[in-house]
Amino acid sequence: MTSIEISVRGNWVKVPAIQLDGNTIVVKGRLVRIASVHDEEWLESEVSNPEVYISQLKSGVNPRADLFTFTQKPTCATPRFDYAHDLVSVAVAKVADYKTWWESLPQETRKNVRRAYKRGVTIQSKAFDDDVVRGIQEVQNETPERQGKPYPHYGKTLEQVRRDHSGFVDRSDFICAYVNEEFIGFCKVVYRGDIASILQLNSKIAHYDKRPSNALLAKAIELCSSRGMSHLVYGRFNYGNKGDSSLREFKVRNGFYEIPTPRYYVPLTTWGRVAAGMKLYRGAMAFLPAPVIAAFVAARAKWYDRKAKSNKPV
Repeated sequence: MTSIEISVRGNWVKVPAIQLDGNTIVVKGRLVRIASVHDEEWLESEVSNPEVYISQLKSGVNPRADLFTFTQKPTCATPRFDYAHDLVSVAVAKVADYKTWWESLPQETRKNVRRAYKRGVTIQSKAFDDDVVRGIQEVQNETPERQGKPYPHYGKTLEQVRRDHSGFVDRSDFICAYVNEEFIGFCKVVYRGDIASILQLNSKIAHYDKRPSNALLAKAIELCSSRGMSHLVYGRFNYGNKGDSSLREFKVRNGFYEIPTPRYYVPLTTWGRVAAGMKLYRGAMAFLPAPVIAAFVAARAKWYDRKAKSNKPV
């Protein structure tokens, strides 16, 4: 048995791992130990023969796991395997033709892209060099809280930022936003065969009025179209029972829609069958009603806002 370090909520942690069928399989979890393909959402290929993984994981190899989970690319959303699965809400935009995407947008979104350029924003696609690393660090160190909770990338060193963003650079674009010489935002796009995925899109809150995120996203879709990508994936569309959010609204206004994509959960042990039947892999938040989650999120945001104000120098 070996182990590798993976990024979990902005922190690097060591987890057990094994090599199977050309992929790295990592095992996470305490109550339910779940095996999955490392960096599956950023790979060019997907699991085509799950029985290869299942048979070997059941054979007693270390590390032991209770469940094996894998998914499909969202452009192939019809379930292809006869295993129990959940439908995961994925945000996808059609990007094969930039003009078609642009003309489908609401008028306000097109105005926001134009507004960015009118207010001095310039967009450049750059190599992953020292200047980009420093720029990303500046954006991430702007504020310790984002969206009402602690921002896990705040306060990181240059080397930590470099490590966080060094994956898949051979098939990625780093799209950077500037005002004059100031780096104010970035978008990392990873190309995955016939589709692409946004790994991160972030900009400085101080320049929100210039709408750099809209300009970054428009450039990302332009590049995807020029590379012959069919779709661009931008994380989740709905996040469990959390309901509406400003991020989902941003995605909708920029041409993203929901594709329910199957994620399979295959029991490997007796406990795995119990956990799969009770859907324990979803976590505690999945069992709470949306109003409770909304109240918790609002209370958390107020608490961190009050904390930030109390820490400001008089």
